[in-house]
Amino acid sequence: MSIDDTTASAITTTTTDDDSTANQEKIATTPSSKPRITWSDSYTKAQTAIESLSAILPYIPPSLAASETPAFSLLHDAEIAAQISRLLRQNDSGSGDNNLCRWLYDTFQSSEPDLHLVVLKFLPIIAGVYLSRVALHKPLAGFEAVLLALYAHETTTRNGQPITVSVPDLSHSSIYHETKQTAKNTSVELNIAVISPSLEPHGTVRSTRRARIIGVALELYYSKISQMPINSKIDFCEFCQIWAGEDGDVYKDGSNSSGGSEEENSPTVKRGKEGRICLPWDLLQPILRILGHCLMGNHKDKELYEAACGACRSLYARSVHDINPNAILATGSLLNLVKMNSKVEDDFDHTEIVHTNTITL
Repeated sequence: MSIDDTTASAITTTTTDDDSTANQEKIATTPSSKPRITWSDSYTKAQTAIESLSAILPYIPPSLAASETPAFSLLHDAEIAAQISRLLRQNDSGSGDNNLCRWLYDTFQSSEPDLHLVVLKFLPIIAGVYLSRVALHKPLAGFEAVLLALYAHETTTRNGQPITVSVPDLSHSSIYHETKQTAKNTSVELNIAVISPSLEPHGTVRSTRRARIIGVALELYYSKISQMPINSKIDFCEFCQIWAGEDGDVYKDGSNSSGGSEEENSPTVKRGKEGRICLPWDLLQPILRILGHCLMGNHKDKELYEAACGACRSLYARSVHDINPNAILATGSLLNLVKMNSKVEDDFDHTEIVHTNTITL
């Protein structure tokens, strides 16, 4: 649906004599001191995005074009997601003249939060295909434009500042416990931990800054992850296994002991090296946050949970293979969560009060 010139002029009209005409134009009645408005800007932008997408995809469901909440419908439409996913995974996707990449870029540049979610939904596929093809030295300017748009948005939102948290200094005694030690001062000192370093504007994707740019895009994805559809998270978990390039089935029983490296070297372990990438901390840190949400989210989906478990096992196997202490500790902690969850009955509620006549002393 598009707004023609007649409707556009009616939007700015402050008074009218014909109430029926106003209703046909969908103009809301407001006091004479305020201008009358029609459909919100977000509705118009979402409809425009759908019209542009219809020239790229072979089929647009009629229910999508007729939806009263087009951005929400675009975000959760399974048929549209399947078509876009197939196009993004094609061998010639990601080039500078790719129409779908241009649509994703223009849609995100609309500065509409609801449309931002639509683009972020496909970030796992964009980042996954892009990182898997970097070593092939193929032109991927289309993917890079979308990733740079996400990075620039996050840089502007944060004003280039780092994300930090304050951690209490454990050398000071707790105020809730008695101690014989003399307090160093009346105030508790805080240690500042940097979760995400400061951001600098970048106009191109170079090999030295690639992990940082994609990592920041994943940080943006994580900040909106509660609004992301399940299929998008499952795609992310599957690409994590591809990026790790290691088969983590040897840790399927929840074991992450030091003996895992011997099992990893066994000839029975299969390794998928295709798609394997470098995993610096700038990239691995947001990956682990997203996987943590997939494991511990409030609305646990069985398929998503299993995909996240497989991703954690593969990343742990990769960390052991690389002998990366930080990565081993982080991925091992996620595996411990998986192990604890596997021992808890699915229907058991720790908050439920058990009624019994037995008194335990």
